[in-house]
Amino acid sequence: MEKNKNNNNNKNIELPLIPLRGLSVFPYMVIHFDVGREKSIKALEEAMVKDQTIFLTTQKEVDVDLPTTEDFYEIGTISKIKQMLKLPGDAIRVLVEGISRGRIKNIGQDEPYFKAEIEEYKAGEKEVNREVEAMMRVVLDAFENYVSVSNKISPEVIITISSIEEAGRLADVIASHMILKTEQKQEILEAFDPKDRLEVLYKILLKEIEILEVEKEINTKVRGRINRLQKEYYLKEQLKAIKEELGEDAGYDDEIEEMYDKIKKVKLPKKVEEKVYKEIDRLSKLSPGSAESGVIRTYVGWILDLPWNKKTKDSIDIKKANAILEEDHYGLKSVKERILEYLAIRKLAKKMKGPIICLVGPPGVGKTSIAKSIARSLNRKFVRMSLGGVRDEAEIRGHRRTYIGAIPGRIISAIKDAGSKNPVFLFDEIDKVSSDFRGDPASALLEVLDPEQNREFTDHYLELPFDLSNVMFITTANTLGTIPRPLLDRMEVIEVSGYTEHEKVVIAKKYLLPKQIKEHGMEESNLQVSEQTIRDIINYYTRESGVRNLERQLATICRKAARQIVENESEIVRVNTTSLKKYLGIPKYRYEKVRDKNEVGITTGLAWTRVGGDTLSIEVTPMKGTGKLVLTGQLGDVMKESARAGLSYIRSRVDVLDIDEDFYKNYDIHIHIPEGAIPKDGPSAGITMATAVISALEKTPVYRNVAMTGEITLRGRILPVGGIKEKVLAANRAGVEKILLPMENEKDLTEIPDSVKRKIEFVLVEHMDEVLKHALAKEDKQNEN
Repeated sequence: MEKNKNNNNNKNIELPLIPLRGLSVFPYMVIHFDVGREKSIKALEEAMVKDQTIFLTTQKEVDVDLPTTEDFYEIGTISKIKQMLKLPGDAIRVLVEGISRGRIKNIGQDEPYFKAEIEEYKAGEKEVNREVEAMMRVVLDAFENYVSVSNKISPEVIITISSIEEAGRLADVIASHMILKTEQKQEILEAFDPKDRLEVLYKILLKEIEILEVEKEINTKVRGRINRLQKEYYLKEQLKAIKEELGEDAGYDDEIEEMYDKIKKVKLPKKVEEKVYKEIDRLSKLSPGSAESGVIRTYVGWILDLPWNKKTKDSIDIKKANAILEEDHYGLKSVKERILEYLAIRKLAKKMKGPIICLVGPPGVGKTSIAKSIARSLNRKFVRMSLGGVRDEAEIRGHRRTYIGAIPGRIISAIKDAGSKNPVFLFDEIDKVSSDFRGDPASALLEVLDPEQNREFTDHYLELPFDLSNVMFITTANTLGTIPRPLLDRMEVIEVSGYTEHEKVVIAKKYLLPKQIKEHGMEESNLQVSEQTIRDIINYYTRESGVRNLERQLATICRKAARQIVENESEIVRVNTTSLKKYLGIPKYRYEKVRDKNEVGITTGLAWTRVGGDTLSIEVTPMKGTGKLVLTGQLGDVMKESARAGLSYIRSRVDVLDIDEDFYKNYDIHIHIPEGAIPKDGPSAGITMATAVISALEKTPVYRNVAMTGEITLRGRILPVGGIKEKVLAANRAGVEKILLPMENEKDLTEIPDSVKRKIEFVLVEHMDEVLKHALAKEDKQNEN
């Protein structure tokens, strides 16, 4: 079959390859098809990265899902990708144009996509001889006959094809318009010589014309039968009309009438009403069984079910709202104050835009339940949408109606479920929104959460503006770091920090324990848990800022107590600190307590973690050596830099400190933070490490009951740090009596509970000299001397 007269034009090129199922592409042919297989999608992506050229060949068997090199033809078409469109369901619609024939010389790779070395066969110059010209005329006449018999190809195609002067191109264009089997198309494709190609095409045309003429005869015979079927159809339609007259099948018209009645009751905005009337008019002209009528019915149903003008009346009673918030939550003073402020302004300014509140805090502190309490205090409906893992923009804005199975986004769906246009709408886990090729949900949320824009929020499905300005949006997040800046700019951030030990005890006694006792089928008199036992559960069995794990541990006690009551038939189970291990096992955590005595080279630092604050014991030992600095305890880069900065400060102050001026030459300094399996990083331990090094070099003990936090500069200045409340709570738990804080962190002391302030002395420092004055026990060194 291979008769190539243009070998001089041939060249080998390396291209990505896609095997097509039931589809053949010819040179000069422009066609689109859908790609769904992962290999094929990766081949497309590779082609788009380079020069948008790809090799398309045909599978021998259509039903092979994962073809190998043996499952497709070696001759295909080198094509140019013109356009790509991503479809729902990870499929891609691609538009290609055939360029030239090609033969697979070698498959270079088959994973993650096929890549092959292709020998390209370019068309030569136009051949002008009588034999070829005669073949072109014969083929063109046969094709005209084929078009007249088949009735499936527009006669206008013949006008276009008649102007083609190249023999090879004429054969390819005619073949691309014909409905042929894969084997027939491949036979034409494999004919490289234009004359041979025309001969192959002519034989196929004659055969197809013969088959079509036979089909035409059969159609003539069948037409008589169709006349009889049409008569039956008309009779059935008459019967249906009679039934409708009798009222036996008037459901479709009744449904349309119900829609018209509902429009009058709903009181839609003018623009929406016009759209609905237009859609219902279209529906009335369609057959009840048509696919489009079902789409229109669903669309109109969504519009009529939305609360365009329905809203709940706010019950604005500040005292009542304060009582509800206090009843549902203990502590959280700043959050409650912000909500009460909003209610007060709402009562004065009736048309105030809904605020966008972002509650940020660690897991288990009650962010979601705060939103529920806000809804209850406002007498509004409550709806919640979890954004964790959402990566499709259609989740927010909905699908366009052109897609099969299209529905509105989850925002409009939630508003419909709420039944009012002014609910409290909770976006949970907004910091965990992600994005991919289906769009960026975070960007779609910008319109929703912008008070200036959400008055006319347009869902892709509805294509009508819906007013979201009356909705009170609340978002929750564990951290602000992963929230896109433009989105964060539209929200008012309220920090929901962790609970103190005292607050956890009150929450456990007032809320958690009664709730668990009730859920486990017991009465409060059946189980008695002492306050000290609850403190031990908090300190030794949970390590968290919130109370989620605390509730789980109380649930464990309730389960074991329920079994005890059933098995022993006892009415009261008492759990105290002695019997706690029997219910919860050995303690899971321990907390560092202050040391028994002042020691040289050991200081107590304060750190912030995801589950609250913690204390760090930093140990320093100088050893004779060559001036190396050894850091252990799995420290991060920031802490390593803080240690080096502290050492440089010490070297610059040897004339003031009681330290050998050549210590950095004669001693190796080892800084260690215990619990090496736990990664530690951050700017909080600068002054702590510097104090420990000075103590070790001076051989001056550090006060055992002093803890500190802050970053140090090369000149000894103290820089502010974060997480002060959590760190202070950890220090209080460890028995610390004095805390050294950066001067610029004075504002953070307002967040510290008064009960803790009464137990701890806070010293605000600006320079390292002040730290040493309060931290080093000079009198202990003098006593030793």
